[in-house]
Amino acid sequence: MTDHQIQAESLTLGYDEKIIINDLNLEVPKGEISVLVGANGCGKSTLLKSMARLLKPSTGAVLLNGEDIAKTPSKQVAQSLALLPQSVTAPEGLTVHQLVKQGRYPHQSFFKKWTDEDERIVEESLNKTKLQDLKDSSVDELSGGQRQRAWIAMTLAQDTDVILLDEPTTYLDLTHQIDILDLLFDLNQEEGRTIIMVLHDLNLACRYANHLIAIKDGKVFIEGKPEEVITCENVHHVFQMQCQVAKDPLFGTPLCIPHGKGRCLFNNVNVANDH
Repeated sequence: MTDHQIQAESLTLGYDEKIIINDLNLEVPKGEISVLVGANGCGKSTLLKSMARLLKPSTGAVLLNGEDIAKTPSKQVAQSLALLPQSVTAPEGLTVHQLVKQGRYPHQSFFKKWTDEDERIVEESLNKTKLQDLKDSSVDELSGGQRQRAWIAMTLAQDTDVILLDEPTTYLDLTHQIDILDLLFDLNQEEGRTIIMVLHDLNLACRYANHLIAIKDGKVFIEGKPEEVITCENVHHVFQMQCQVAKDPLFGTPLCIPHGKGRCLFNNVNVANDH
């Protein structure tokens, strides 16, 4: 049994003639939360798409459980790996229950119709995301946080060992960001699911990730525990930003404090970015 469910070997990705990811090698730890970070346009979402078999490599391969994902049947991939992309929308009038049921489609076939097991998994997914009381509500009537939980419930209903999420907290207020990340944390801790996600907030990434992967110029710049990755020097290289790194007073994880302009309570302090 490998310690890595997803690996990238000499992976090159792009759109038309534009190369986004160039000769990248990566091993994602099994059973942990891994977070991709990096500046806008560095290739995080592109890399996640290739892991989900939505983007064919120009060269190299993505391996899922040791097998080339591009050569693996789509249904088999969907039974092993689930993806929640950015800014997904549901058809008008679709209820939460109907949406979550769609997560069971990879497990259906001409000979295997809807079963009690399918319904049990859907109900469990609704319970885990605290949506049982809203299951008959229309998805488009939900708040942003509720709607994101509904999509995650659908992803859970797919019942895969690996879950990929592209910026799952985008457009959510801080309370709902924490709700979503706490949910994913519990899924990892209690069920051992491998979770790979893109996050923009470095401090939340450090709090929830076991493994941090910093992407720059289409390659892995550095990866490892957040304590190893988030240093002033590395943040400057990856984001072109000056900062100080302190220890989160609640969790002890790295806390990135960016330089810049702002109201200062101390005299003679200038922390504007260096140019």
